[in-house]
Amino acid sequence: MKIEALGQHDAPNMAFIESEAHSHPMSEGALADCFGPLYRCSGLYRDDVLLGFAIVQQIVDEATLFDICVLPSAQGKGLGKLLLEQVIADAQNHGAQVLMLEVRASNMAAIGLYQRLGFTEIGRRKGYYPTIDGREDAVLMDLRLDTAD
Repeated sequence: MKIEALGQHDAPNMAFIESEAHSHPMSEGALADCFGPLYRCSGLYRDDVLLGFAIVQQIVDEATLFDICVLPSAQGKGLGKLLLEQVIADAQNHGAQVLMLEVRASNMAAIGLYQRLGFTEIGRRKGYYPTIDGREDAVLMDLRLDTAD
């Protein structure tokens, strides 16, 4: 496994992973827009195959995990944890004091991972995400990096 910086040319592969992993995926165009000066995009590879990615936006000392996604066929093998640990280290190395994220309330696997790595729930956005049959809450979480080990 290796984690490397991604470029805008990786947006089609990222969009494929999104479409496989999420019921309401980001478009290729939206992903391609995440390669500006405020963003860092990392990809997790096995051999030369992109298995997952993370997008972080950082403004001064606040970093936001904009998206993290692993191919469903590669989930449950610790790859999301590996990628998230790299995101945390990278945010610290870039001077972030906090790493924030939001996650669907129904995504218990992701919430469990975030909690195991020290994230805490700080709020909710009621009815934020669309679902097949309505809407669900976004759980807001953060990790204080200025005190993280």
